[in-house]
Amino acid sequence: MHSTAVNGSRAKATSTIGKVSRVLTVSSALVLACIPRMAMADEGGVSFWSPGLYGSLTAVPQQAGWSVAAMYYHTSVSADGSVALARQVTRGGLTANVSGTITANLDARGDLGIVVPSYVFATPVFGGQLALSAMGIYGRSQASVDATLTGSAGPFGFTRSGSLADSVTAFGDLYPNATIRWNQGVHNFMTYVAGDIPVGAYNPNRLANLGIGHGAIDAGAGYTYLNPQTGHEFTAAGGFTYNFKNPDTQYQNGIDFHVDWAASQFLSKQLLIGVVGYAYQQLTADSGALPILGDFKSRVFGVGPQIGYFFPIGDKQGYVNLKGYKEFGAEHRPEGWNAWFTLSISPAAPTSTAPPSRHMVSK
Repeated sequence: MHSTAVNGSRAKATSTIGKVSRVLTVSSALVLACIPRMAMADEGGVSFWSPGLYGSLTAVPQQAGWSVAAMYYHTSVSADGSVALARQVTRGGLTANVSGTITANLDARGDLGIVVPSYVFATPVFGGQLALSAMGIYGRSQASVDATLTGSAGPFGFTRSGSLADSVTAFGDLYPNATIRWNQGVHNFMTYVAGDIPVGAYNPNRLANLGIGHGAIDAGAGYTYLNPQTGHEFTAAGGFTYNFKNPDTQYQNGIDFHVDWAASQFLSKQLLIGVVGYAYQQLTADSGALPILGDFKSRVFGVGPQIGYFFPIGDKQGYVNLKGYKEFGAEHRPEGWNAWFTLSISPAAPTSTAPPSRHMVSK
């Protein structure tokens, strides 16, 4: 009987150890499975709208005809945090209660080349000026994540770590845009609608992507105050984004609200300096999220300097602009800094002694 009892105890111990071992194996997999979307709203912390897309003079009517803008965009962000974890893990008939905390660190970088051809119609539409454009992207995206799961499985404690690194160089999605602008003296108004055609490089199993994997539509309005006598300028443009469901992941981002703003002073007919900023807030929760994510809504703010310069190119007008943003106040979204360098060529404005009233192409 003593031998039977010992054998029974050994069997129970072996069974318990086997269960814990399997739980730890699943826990390690959980670390790697969870970190790509670690505490990030807007599926992976990536939204359709890039804050800072609009800038100074956004609502000012343009000259009729074709124009083109070429941009270089750099972003460098990071994120960390922890997510409370309490879920059931089932594998091969084994059900074990696993509870703990995931701590992760994300670092991401993007270097993008952007081209925006546009056409401004001379014939008024609803009393305003209609313009159509399309934005194309080619560049490189890099991301890496390190995560650690610390918790317990029954009476046993454990720690498991995992890391991922990924990069991709390819084309991004296509972004069509339509605007109508009106002018009333020093006051300028704009309304717009934009969209995402998801044709860019995207793989739901990749950590770094240049496409977002789903369609989206964004609509809003803008206002620019421009006083040619004093050279004062202020712009604010905001809108709402509706995201369609990602067919690969069955995940749908919530509705987002964003405002880009800028203030500048013309020091001469060609040169302006000023500040830029943005606010981004997700209004409704994502759906289709992993159970550990819960009801996350992303938020971020940014502010920084800008400088711009107008110059002639034959019978055209050139414009260069450099602006940068330092982000703060982020929630459930990576935070860091980004910079935009823009070169645009457009039909020249009529000769004037006042500061140029051309729209600053900053998207």
